Amino acid sequence: MADPLHSNHAPGLQPDAFTAGSDFHRPSVAKERNLSLGTKQLGEDGGHNSADDLLEAMGYQAELTRSRSTLQVAFMSFVLASIPYGLATTLYYPLAGGGPVNIIWGWLLVSLIILCVAASLGEITSVYPTSGGVYYQTFMLAAPSYRLIMSWICGWAFVVGNITITLAVNFGTTLFFAACINVFESEPEVGIFAAEPYQVYLIFLAITLLCNVVSALGNRWLPWLDTFAIFWTFAGLICIVVCVLAIAKNGRHDAAYVFGEFDPSYSGWPAGWSFCVGLLHAAYATSSTGMIISMCEEVQQPATQVPKAMVGTIVLNTIAGLVFLIPLVFVLPDQAELAGLLSAQPTPVIIKSAIGSSGGSIALLLPLLVLALFCGIGCTTASSRCTWAFARDGAIPGSKWWKQVNGKLDVPLNAMMMIMVVELALGLIYFGSSAAFNAFSGVGVICLTLSYACPIFVNLITGRQQVAEGNFYLGKLGWLCNVVSICWSALALPLFCMPTAIPVVPDYMNYASVVFFAFFVVATAWYFVWGKKNYCGPPTHDENVVLEARRASVAVGHEEKLRY
Repeated sequence: MADPLHSNHAPGLQPDAFTAGSDFHRPSVAKERNLSLGTKQLGEDGGHNSADDLLEAMGYQAELTRSRSTLQVAFMSFVLASIPYGLATTLYYPLAGGGPVNIIWGWLLVSLIILCVAASLGEITSVYPTSGGVYYQTFMLAAPSYRLIMSWICGWAFVVGNITITLAVNFGTTLFFAACINVFESEPEVGIFAAEPYQVYLIFLAITLLCNVVSALGNRWLPWLDTFAIFWTFAGLICIVVCVLAIAKNGRHDAAYVFGEFDPSYSGWPAGWSFCVGLLHAAYATSSTGMIISMCEEVQQPATQVPKAMVGTIVLNTIAGLVFLIPLVFVLPDQAELAGLLSAQPTPVIIKSAIGSSGGSIALLLPLLVLALFCGIGCTTASSRCTWAFARDGAIPGSKWWKQVNGKLDVPLNAMMMIMVVELALGLIYFGSSAAFNAFSGVGVICLTLSYACPIFVNLITGRQQVAEGNFYLGKLGWLCNVVSICWSALALPLFCMPTAIPVVPDYMNYASVVFFAFFVVATAWYFVWGKKNYCGPPTHDENVVLEARRASVAVGHEEKLRY
């Protein structure tokens, strides 16, 4: 009788991800663990073992420590977005796109859309909670006839999106840091820091190395760092809001300006399209929504905790974003001046204009700079997990190295170091074009949007049958969330390839379209050259065994809540 876990894999074509550990891909292992609805067979630490049993029934061996609680995974999800820092570094886009209306209403609109994306992914994650994330989910939801190629493209989009968004965060931190230094001026409107390309790159190098060192060596303390980041964020946010509104050295706009002013003339685009292009500001800040799924194998009850964290974080981010943005718009300097900044970093200028003091401005900007480092560490951690998970299924050449977990550090160190080298190499693009940050942030948003759309789309066209057994099933509301998510993805993919302003010159061209197209062509070609022979996808499984394990996990989770 054929092994049901490998029934769709051709003999002799298993990638190296399966050869060394094939003993835990057999259904007999899961069955021997007695995955019943009771909890006595699940081990002394119940909650942890039930999640590991579910993972094992899905075809994987638990290799990472489950150390994060519901609040801690929610805090990490918040840190990945790092509102208000994520909004501060890309505020240039809506200022050029239309001004106050683009800033306030664009943020609210995108947040509501991303809430639908988070809910849609939450439904699917409650059924398939693995570090493979959207790639694994796409494979399991898709029909056998196209699951390999679709999960391949989704997986590469997810990995590339994780890497480039992490790169964008660290590079954005670098540019933001340079702009913060220049609140000190050697003469009017001339900052003290020249920010030559080599200086910018060296700062980027230092930030990238720091984030990787902390993520690799301090893994056991990262949940506490994320917890601290929450308090740090809101303390800093309160200081910024109170000081900016109370001092307002150059006066305040009225509410009609803040909530109704729209001037798209600085972009050159027609008004409607200009507004849409300005949405990259909000899309970038919320692009990390699904990255937290890669942490599923380090969460105690991922089938319930991760979906709640994703949705809850979007709600919290929406509120925090409005609290941050509205006061800044009340004290906004001349829009033309901000849209014409060579640094493309208006936030330090806005705060200095309101405070009137370089020292006071840098004090208020410091919380954002520290939060930027927290964000970089979180993105580094999440991107290493998704790359490791993709390599574990043999989808990356040399996966025998990238799928290794360092036992002492409890992290996929090889994958993390590989990502760091790729980021540092891509950072060299800045020497050729000052628009490199636009490309990094644009490609990150596009690739992550595409990767999120894949499982949602497959789930929708298959009638949402598989998510009905999940712990986060939304019923008819889920249909609406799925449709909104797909429509957003269809708009976002071409939208964020557009330059911020026209006419286009080489220095300000949005090279995201070039990079994304190159990625899509290379990923597809590489599938037919190498992947078709070597890539078999995640291990398939007996759905009855997985369903039993999932129910056991839920039962233990409920028992743990009652116990504590």
